[in-house]
Amino acid sequence: MDRSKLSLVVAVLLAVCSLSPTSLAETVHCDLQPVDPEVTYVTNQVSEGCVAHVPNATVEVHILFLKFPKDISELELTVQIPKQNGTWPREVLVVISTKKSVFLQLQNPGFPLHLAYDPGLVIFQKISGVNVTELPVFINKSQVLNWARTKGAITSTAELNDPQNIFLHLDQAPRSPSSCSPEPLMDMGHTLQWTPRTKALVRGCRLEGVAGHKEVHILRVLPSPEPRPRTVTVKVDLRCPVGEPGAMLILQGPPYVSWLIKAKHTMQILTTGKYSLESIPVSNIPGVELPDTPQGLLAEARRLNASVVASFVELPVANEVSLRASSCGSGLQTSPPPVQTTPPKESCNQELLMSLIQPKCSDDIMTLVLKKNLISTLKCSIMNLTFWDPSCQAEDRGDQFVLRSAYSNCGMEVTENVVNNEVVVNFLASSSPQRKKVQCIRMESVSLQLGLYLTPKFLQASNTIELGQQGFVQVSMSPSIPELMLQLDSCHLDLGPEAETMELIQSQAAKGSCVTLLSPSLHGDARFSFLLRGYMVPTPKAGTLSCTVSLRSRNSLEAHRTVSMRLNIVSPGVPGKTLVLPAVLGITFGAFLIGALLTAALWYIYSHTRPPSKREPVVAVAAPASSESSSTNHSIGSTQSTPCSTSSMA
Repeated sequence: MDRSKLSLVVAVLLAVCSLSPTSLAETVHCDLQPVDPEVTYVTNQVSEGCVAHVPNATVEVHILFLKFPKDISELELTVQIPKQNGTWPREVLVVISTKKSVFLQLQNPGFPLHLAYDPGLVIFQKISGVNVTELPVFINKSQVLNWARTKGAITSTAELNDPQNIFLHLDQAPRSPSSCSPEPLMDMGHTLQWTPRTKALVRGCRLEGVAGHKEVHILRVLPSPEPRPRTVTVKVDLRCPVGEPGAMLILQGPPYVSWLIKAKHTMQILTTGKYSLESIPVSNIPGVELPDTPQGLLAEARRLNASVVASFVELPVANEVSLRASSCGSGLQTSPPPVQTTPPKESCNQELLMSLIQPKCSDDIMTLVLKKNLISTLKCSIMNLTFWDPSCQAEDRGDQFVLRSAYSNCGMEVTENVVNNEVVVNFLASSSPQRKKVQCIRMESVSLQLGLYLTPKFLQASNTIELGQQGFVQVSMSPSIPELMLQLDSCHLDLGPEAETMELIQSQAAKGSCVTLLSPSLHGDARFSFLLRGYMVPTPKAGTLSCTVSLRSRNSLEAHRTVSMRLNIVSPGVPGKTLVLPAVLGITFGAFLIGALLTAALWYIYSHTRPPSKREPVVAVAAPASSESSSTNHSIGSTQSTPCSTSSMA
């Protein structure tokens, strides 16, 4: 063990052995004021929420009620499933309800996901595997809940105040109730974690009557409405110049809280509950009893000869806390009071504004729309909005700017299937303009082909499949456009009015264990396989295979197309064929000829080998041959009727 780790252990042991509870009656004069150290945290506790266990639900619904102080905010949302097979047995709908505009950044979940939100308030760039449903305008939360119940089983709800990041984990808690009833100050457990945008209030002070420059950082975690064992990870980052004295860390929380401390500095540590240090191989070090009031904790710090409370923070129950400070023993770093004669001017979020510019393409015209209320909300001022050709400027239409041009004007770069241009935005507060490439795909030139194959090599297409046989399906695009990505949204096999339609793919996911999504081809063709049921009543003779696909460009341009093909369905043992009349007549004639030749041969042998005195009628020999021939013909007739027989398929 190196010297720094050894000194840390010695400091810890001295703290544990020498400390005793402080009397709550002791009064310490300490005027807590805002200070420089920064504290951020991740928590499970929400203003109001619930978690339910609904294992038999086909659709699980998670609702996020979001409150933001600003007119427009940014939010990062991560939705994750347990690391099992990379699939989830139920459809998932996440409902986002907000009264303010929010720019949503969704981390690609890697599985099919449905989002419901008000497109007038939520700005979201669509990504692969995510389907969007428009959320109606509702006045209160009860209306949102009632609407969500019509879509599936409500698995969780959470009300969050100004979130910066949300982590939603789709792992139903088996100990949760069967229905979701929102409760105030709800601990969401493993289902949801979030980071508030507003940093925690950090205060500090000088302790009177204590000499020196020994600093103490005090973190107090408040009790949870649902007491359960938990470990709080505390990351401490103190920028200590060489020679500065070490600091002291006091962690106080409910008795069911333990601590994992990640610090690279020599610190005297004092905690309630057990704690572990990441830097040394010692775990579950016993803690001590500490006061559970701010005044008592300040008195404890003074008893330990701390002269400066560098940071004092009270937090709701948290999973992870990060403390950053610019010193570790040089004294109190107070935040200077504001001395501004004019209010601070917020800077324009140019990057976010540029992300809102998305082209719409139709009838050989590219159109871009930028709403003025979003421009003002982002604190931006625009001088002009143009294409690459500066003579093509946006038109002011009152509440929005509209930039549009035919594919033949304004510097459009036209290839066989793609139209490219560049949008230039000149901001008042910037000397250099912002540029963004935009493009349109000429969808009218794109054709789709749907093919059925009977082997996974996809070499020879077929329009016939046998009951009980595995089919391999490929959807290809012609011509192949590198800028365009093809993705399967849904597929089904319609077997006619008397049979049930087979759902093969729904929401870009395989429907059932008999369907498998395959890796795309080298050219980007979408592929999957399915197993056709072996027995059906009534027996289908034909069906229609239909697939709906999404065509997406790199600039989030999206189009949907449906392609279909007719399939012949045959019975097992007759791969792709049925016996026609010439074949039946040929087989019958061949059987008759074989029977006649066999009869003649038997008669010849019999007539040349029998004794002269025992001559018998010919009919005695001919009857068995005739019977054999008849039996053969009957067998052939039975084989012919098998593919068309309902009873043979049942």
